[in-house]
Amino acid sequence: MSAALPTSSREWHLVRRPNGWPEAADFALREAPVTAPAEGRVLVRNLHFSVDPYMRGRMNDVKSYTPPFKLDHPMEGGAVGEVVASNAEGFAVGDHVLHGLGWREYADVPAKHAVKVDASLAPLSAYLGVLGMTGLTAYAGLFEVASFKEGDTVFVSGAAGAVGSQVGQLAKIKGAARVIGSAGSDEKVKLLVEEFGFDAAFNYKNGPVAQQLREAAPDGIDVYFDNVGGEHLEAALSSFNVHGRATICGMIAQYNATEPTPAPRNLALVIGKRLRLQGMLVGDHAALQPQFVQDVAGWLASGELKYQETAVEGIENGFEAFLGLMRGENTGKMIVSLV
Repeated sequence: MSAALPTSSREWHLVRRPNGWPEAADFALREAPVTAPAEGRVLVRNLHFSVDPYMRGRMNDVKSYTPPFKLDHPMEGGAVGEVVASNAEGFAVGDHVLHGLGWREYADVPAKHAVKVDASLAPLSAYLGVLGMTGLTAYAGLFEVASFKEGDTVFVSGAAGAVGSQVGQLAKIKGAARVIGSAGSDEKVKLLVEEFGFDAAFNYKNGPVAQQLREAAPDGIDVYFDNVGGEHLEAALSSFNVHGRATICGMIAQYNATEPTPAPRNLALVIGKRLRLQGMLVGDHAALQPQFVQDVAGWLASGELKYQETAVEGIENGFEAFLGLMRGENTGKMIVSLV
């Protein structure tokens, strides 16, 4: 056990279900007491926590693959931090751990839900992104769900985000014939080509997605990694070659919609082109974790794989970080840093 524990911790609560875009009044930053961990638990001082698009779904009181956030309770999400008190075998003060109780300064974590991470392998924040759930999503979604093979032409929407930027690079590393990305600013488009090695990229705000995709992939696409949905999915269906495969990872274009979204209107193309569209949840692919870490750590060390983060400083800015993520203001993984 450790001495001189803090007496209180600030944490973000959901206090009202958002209707459409989340508002500041839907959230509250509150203080909670900190106590020594009970048997089998560790107290963690969070150093970084993650904000992710899926969290928007958990703010709605609807049945889904993961339970909704409870009102007037601390929200949850990936976090990495330092053990400051331990009442669990195998964990010592000073250990760095990854866990699921973000959105707070101090977390009382069951030891069985904490995973030690190596700060010498990569910066701790990387375990929330390129070496974490985000990275495994890209790895599993491309290789296992989309059945990527050498020579494929790959299209990625939301390509400058944490998942999308990694998908494109993994495809290039594994021999894609061509990788195309869509992003929401000219700066991000430039980054995709010059930093992340995409063969082509376009700003979806500059014109119809279908037209820009046809110009970037005149010979069609074989794999589509969908982080956006809507018009992007419709465009991909039009550009798919026969036996194309789509990983449906996210649909950020409609998470805050209050009216039904019209696209895609060309779903019948699935039949003639014999397409496969498959949704994915990263939790179904936990068995890939050891191979994923080995591969990605190697590509990071060799310089073949690059990543960027957008860090927002201070727990008091947690809501603004989440809203910025939903608006597409991030490049790479969006994290809140508490150090």
